[in-house]
Amino acid sequence: MSPVRSCSRTACRQPAVFTLTYVYADSTAVLGPLATYVEPHCYDLCAEHAERLTAPKGWEVVRLPAGPSTPSGDDLEALANAVREAARPARPPAEPVGEAIEVGRRRHLRVLKSVPQPHGRDR
Repeated sequence: MSPVRSCSRTACRQPAVFTLTYVYADSTAVLGPLATYVEPHCYDLCAEHAERLTAPKGWEVVRLPAGPSTPSGDDLEALANAVREAARPARPPAEPVGEAIEVGRRRHLRVLKSVPQPHGRDR
């Protein structure tokens, strides 16, 4: 089996470069870049058959750009910022501010009671 997909047209052995999909509810045929995976109700077409494609009377053909779009500098910067943010370690919860009095102990566990803060002090 060849890794290159062939045109879906009968007897055509040219490599497929476009995928054709029908949107029946809108009476539209959509011709776009070759799909990543073979879809059951889509047709792969070579450049020649894609160019000669016509739709039935009353239908519209929508042709999407075929070439891979290159991301802009802003897109790349946004992606880099998202990766940096995701890679940051999570901040540990803040330690409680103020003093506490130990009111009980069981082995390595301690029970603490908060001491009220005098007014005017920030927490």
